[in-house]
Amino acid sequence: MKNLLTDIAGVRVGHADDASIASGVTAIIFDKPAVASIDVRGGGPGTRDDALLQPHNTVDAVDAIALSGGSALGLDAAGGVQAWLAEQGRGLRIRDAVIPIVPGAICFDLLNGGNKAWGRFPPYRDLAYAAAAAAGSDFRLGSVGAGTGATTSNLKGGLGSASARTDDGVTVAALAVVNAVGSVTVGDGPWFWAAPFEVDGEFGGRGLPASFTPDMLKARLKGGPAATSGENTTLVVVVTDATLTKTQAKRLAMIAQTGMARAIYPAHAPLDGDVVFAAATGEKPIDPLFGLTELGMHAANTVARAIARGVYAATALPFRDALPSWQDRFG
Repeated sequence: MKNLLTDIAGVRVGHADDASIASGVTAIIFDKPAVASIDVRGGGPGTRDDALLQPHNTVDAVDAIALSGGSALGLDAAGGVQAWLAEQGRGLRIRDAVIPIVPGAICFDLLNGGNKAWGRFPPYRDLAYAAAAAAGSDFRLGSVGAGTGATTSNLKGGLGSASARTDDGVTVAALAVVNAVGSVTVGDGPWFWAAPFEVDGEFGGRGLPASFTPDMLKARLKGGPAATSGENTTLVVVVTDATLTKTQAKRLAMIAQTGMARAIYPAHAPLDGDVVFAAATGEKPIDPLFGLTELGMHAANTVARAIARGVYAATALPFRDALPSWQDRFG
């Protein structure tokens, strides 16, 4: 186990980013179509093909998922991943037509200091094509891909990942792009809210403070009282090798949202998007009640860990007034 999303067999991840614009794309590629659904808890989401993922709609499997910076302009990223998949002959077949199924979601990183004067067309479709072409079993964490320009209220955000295995041998893994309106750390200290779920010191092993003061529990929001609804969003992809129906994948996404509440303070705000995709590759059967509940428990814990790892691994942007990274402050 690499403690990455790619601990699920048949899943590959690729990044492409541009330092000058301080933004990028991450592509999650499934070697075979994966049953998938979505849960959205934030008030400011930006998604593509989210309706397709609802359990009552017809198409139940996806070929890839595209995550991008750029706010709504980044929704073009799914088209770039589709282009790469189409060249591989991948997609839903309807007679002679082949249609790659690529839902996507975006986070807002347009005010982070990068040069967004890119001309007529945003670069996200081309970045996404490059990310899909680069997808493999190993990938970097931190300020890369869709996490390149991500921020939180007090520290540089980034892209993180983590994995776990149930007692029955079912694997679940998460990838998170952390661009939250809130804080991933407690107060002004080095402690991560996700500390109780940390495994093997994966984000510094600092634990929690001995006690919590009123100041630690105050809201620390990106932008303070001037915060606006479009400047944030945490994006998560949870994948398991369990066999799930589309309805069960929806329930897994819903339970996995708990991990955001464990790792970000506050979460699910009107200022966030807070999107969780859940996908299943269908290798291992599970009990539909206890088994799915246990899987959801591990998924939520894994999401919390992935969020903390994303901030822990991030590096500050090279611009004036850029937020420091966790490593700058506490490493």
